[in-house]
Amino acid sequence: MNLDPKIPSGPLADKWTSYKGNAKLVNPANKRKYTVIVVGTGLAGGSAAATLAELGYNVLCFCFQDSPRRAHSIAAQGGINAAKNYQGDGDSVYRLFYDTIKGGDFRSREANVYRLAEVSRNIIDQCVAQGVPFAREYGGLLANRSFGGAQVSRTFYARGQTGQQLLLGAYQSLERQIAAGKVKMFPRTEMLDLVVKDGKASGIVVRDLVTGKIESFAAHAVVLASGGYGNVFYLSTNAKGSNVTATYRAFKRGAGFGNPCFTQIHPTCIPVSGDYQSKLTLMSESLRNDGRVWAPKKGGDKRSPDQIPEAERDYYLERKYPSFGNLAPRDIASRSAKEACDEGRGVGEHGLGVYLDFRDSIQRLGADVIAQRYGNLFQMYERITGEDPYKVPMRIYPAVHYTMGGLWVDYNLESTVPGLFVIGEANFSDHGANRLGASALMQGLADGYFVLPYTISNYLAGVSRDPVAASGEAFKEAESAVNDRVKKLLGINGKRSVDSFHKELGRIMWDKCGMTRTRAGLTEALTKIPALREEFWQNVRVLGEGENLNQSLEKAGRVADFLEFGELMCADALTREESCGGHFREEYQVEGEAKRDDANFAHAAVWEYQGEGKAPKRHVEPLVYENIKLATRSYK
Repeated sequence: MNLDPKIPSGPLADKWTSYKGNAKLVNPANKRKYTVIVVGTGLAGGSAAATLAELGYNVLCFCFQDSPRRAHSIAAQGGINAAKNYQGDGDSVYRLFYDTIKGGDFRSREANVYRLAEVSRNIIDQCVAQGVPFAREYGGLLANRSFGGAQVSRTFYARGQTGQQLLLGAYQSLERQIAAGKVKMFPRTEMLDLVVKDGKASGIVVRDLVTGKIESFAAHAVVLASGGYGNVFYLSTNAKGSNVTATYRAFKRGAGFGNPCFTQIHPTCIPVSGDYQSKLTLMSESLRNDGRVWAPKKGGDKRSPDQIPEAERDYYLERKYPSFGNLAPRDIASRSAKEACDEGRGVGEHGLGVYLDFRDSIQRLGADVIAQRYGNLFQMYERITGEDPYKVPMRIYPAVHYTMGGLWVDYNLESTVPGLFVIGEANFSDHGANRLGASALMQGLADGYFVLPYTISNYLAGVSRDPVAASGEAFKEAESAVNDRVKKLLGINGKRSVDSFHKELGRIMWDKCGMTRTRAGLTEALTKIPALREEFWQNVRVLGEGENLNQSLEKAGRVADFLEFGELMCADALTREESCGGHFREEYQVEGEAKRDDANFAHAAVWEYQGEGKAPKRHVEPLVYENIKLATRSYK
């Protein structure tokens, strides 16, 4: 497997400008001769489809939701980072670049991250021009707030619904191109395989989720923007439909999978309330601007929070990380919450929670100001818990939220399969071992609006302009494989539900490959998961038929992929014998902090599929730091 990152030569700050100046171009009259498939309509996919169509390409866009604007990007709350330095507080492109590299615990590629920071400034201008209603200061200027892992205010926001507003902006652009006939939209359609013809990505196989029809579509290039795989844990903040199938199918067709064990646990979520739950709810990291995180100093303290005096409260993030306080990065804040609960100091019925308290901010600023900043989040919390956060502290606990791992891509955002581009959360490229808050929206829109349009044109300039068709042996074989798999799932007729397998897998993943990992736990998981997968294929019961709407069948296909992918995650976590960012191996720590091993693991681990029943092969892309000095990450 060739892992050439294709990083342009020259100084770091000049690489992207140099790339754009030397990239191959496609004549405007020739662009309409090319067809591009885009899978996913979140911020990355929606912006990419709209922009490519605006440039003149013919775009086929697919999503499994009933509308492009129901993509999971809509759930993002807190904000989007950009190095505008509107606050005059010392921010810059370099500082955003450095904060992102450091936040990811020095496990990401310098050139890609610098480009992300550079392009971030364009995103805000683009979105304002679209009419995105960012919060503004009294004088009318765009407002900013702080997020974890930064000592500047660079996060632009629209109350607690930034993702929704940004997605509506991208959706408007997409709908304009649909109306113009440049984008053909396929909602309620799920990608189930990638077609590789003559060594290049040439199309996809999909299933119409309403009629059950399975068919193939051809294109000159394929773009995956299908999001992350957090639902491998069953309980996560992801939408229930979010899955790994598109990227995992591409992996099985030859695309390398980078750092699958790098998953993010968000520290600010509503705690689990019972086994009946099917998902968890995020409470935005932005709340930690004004909320203070604390736990009782005494274990087993069951008093109501208002009865616990100040001297008996442990504001543990402020105590442990005074420079960053409550805005410590997510991996650190999550482990600190777990530590408090493991010591018996957790709050709530199950003891799995800590407090996020707004008392001091309400006294300092007034309830009206807090309502202006976080009103919809406070309403959401009260509706779910029945508790008024204006009067009592929120109860929060970490939950799976984001995945830094994904398909490996080079500087062009192209995978190891030529012609297959991967953008947004579906790729591995920008966040290393831990993503900073408010950077997911930044990456999605950077990739879709400002990076992919250049890099895909550079690829297409060398591709024949002849029309493409979904015909030939490669398409026939891929479509046949999808049909056979559907028939196999429907024909098992066992006794266990799909959800029961997913829950059991999720428990194994959370216990053995979750917030903390150990060699013994991961080894145990690598025994349990194959056994569970074997039982799934013998005893799952998939209701209904394949020729119509069948959500049981949809879930079964996704869980089948999770049962394979979970094993890959655990293998990756076991092999990476260090702690870095969200990957915390208990054997590798110093005073409770992650202990990296730069001598042996300063690389991206990229896994190559070897065939059914065979262990995948591990490759490495060395991470070379020419502009940043590797250092122990400290937020104290």
